[in-house]
Amino acid sequence: MEKRLENDDHVNRALEASIFIGLALLLVVACFWILRPFIPLLAQGIIIAVAVYPGFQKLQSVLGGRQVLAGVLCTLILLAVVILPTILLAESLVHGIQVATAHLKDGTLIVPPPPAAVGNWPIIGARLNRVWSLATNDLTEAVRSFAPQIKGVLPGLLSASAGIGLTVVQLLLSILVAGILLANAVYAYELTRSLFGRVFGVKGPEFQQLIGATIRSVTFGILGVAGIQSVFAALGFLVVGLPATGLWTVIFVFAAVLQAGTLVLIPAVIYVFAVASTTKAVIFLVWCVFVGIMDNILKPLLLGRGVAVPVAVVFLGAIGGFVAMGILGLFVGAIVLSVGYRLFLAWLGRTPATSQGA
Repeated sequence: MEKRLENDDHVNRALEASIFIGLALLLVVACFWILRPFIPLLAQGIIIAVAVYPGFQKLQSVLGGRQVLAGVLCTLILLAVVILPTILLAESLVHGIQVATAHLKDGTLIVPPPPAAVGNWPIIGARLNRVWSLATNDLTEAVRSFAPQIKGVLPGLLSASAGIGLTVVQLLLSILVAGILLANAVYAYELTRSLFGRVFGVKGPEFQQLIGATIRSVTFGILGVAGIQSVFAALGFLVVGLPATGLWTVIFVFAAVLQAGTLVLIPAVIYVFAVASTTKAVIFLVWCVFVGIMDNILKPLLLGRGVAVPVAVVFLGAIGGFVAMGILGLFVGAIVLSVGYRLFLAWLGRTPATSQGA
């Protein structure tokens, strides 16, 4: 009888534990379902906060330890860094489109003739020379002949433009989230420390520091270098008088994040050689070569400050993030996959979870 009562007691306890676990899982799923639209926003906000935290600490020290004031100033600085270039690029892009449209309507838009060597290029030379010559002789007719292709591409361009605008808005909101986290940095640090301790045990603090170092390394080593390259590339586009400088710069930014910025410079160099003097074109070519090799110079310096991540991991993260989350994923995907890569190696024991560069 006692044994039967004991068995019933075990069954009741197991049933209660199952109910509690089920309710806990249901609560987790419900919270995830509610927060799902905000997860990319929160993820990028956390990444920004971790990336700028060393600078935030220095600013807080200068302000006499005023954490909230330092957080507000950091937020304003980051917002200015995003808003000002965005306004300049948008103005340049809109002005370029307006000027091109006005010239096209007036019939004053002139396309220079193609160089003689274009027709001898393999595969695309003959077709490119024919289309280019048509645009030189009768631009209106050239545009009319490509009207079906233009109509097919136009929805994609509008969608991409809307995506870029949405990305900028998300980035601004992420900066506000990062500012809130920085203003409550002490509480956020203790919370994450407790979370990592609960998940990883005694290795929790080491993994916490490893993630911080990896985020800063990828942010400055990949996104930082892409930003520096984009500034120099935009300066070259502007000085040489490349049409639609804003559009060229936007394309170069995303290509640089994907480690393919040089591919954007090639058509720009070809165009300048076709329309400008040889001296001007050669100078622009040298400038583009300098912009291209800047990646090889700066990346080892900035990536070396944290934990190095193979370029292949960053590339896969950027592409996968773009497929999963759109344009925002270019930035978030590279960092998330890099962090996962470093954690996986540390878990395997191949690389100690040290705090180098943190």
